[in-house]
Amino acid sequence: MAKKSSGGTPATVALTRAGVAFTLHDYAHDPRAQSYGLEAAEALGLDPACVFKTLLATVHPSTGSGQRARLAVGIVPVSAQLDLKALARALGGSRAEMADKTAAERATGYVVGGISPLGQKRAHPTVVDATALDHAVVYVSAGRRGLDLGLSPADLVSVTSATVAAISRW
Repeated sequence: MAKKSSGGTPATVALTRAGVAFTLHDYAHDPRAQSYGLEAAEALGLDPACVFKTLLATVHPSTGSGQRARLAVGIVPVSAQLDLKALARALGGSRAEMADKTAAERATGYVVGGISPLGQKRAHPTVVDATALDHAVVYVSAGRRGLDLGLSPADLVSVTSATVAAISRW
């Protein structure tokens, strides 16, 4: 069911504009699913290690820096958890906590379970887990529940201007 697309969601539009090759993968989303990411991996017959979820966190700056807390994006395998301390370190912060669902939706323009790291309303500091580089193709949300896209990890890092760091906890 993989196909090339030139439009559809803000994520696919952003990739098309950037000239990045990607594939779309549609599946029947079950609203009762416990984990949207694991649901996607299972429905698409993919190894969960190459399917990544997009999580938003509030990262607090180091004391005395004069900066304010800011939203940041962590992209980790669906079979792992986001290590908030590692995310904060990767962005030069002192600590981080998961962002409020409403704040995440407002800041990205997507609904939880369909938040894509691409085509968000505003750019946020982004960190991709280092394990992404172990795969030829990684899969992330295309901007709605039931739709993922596949692309090279190098393109994901490039288009999101991400830092690569070990931010997963197993």
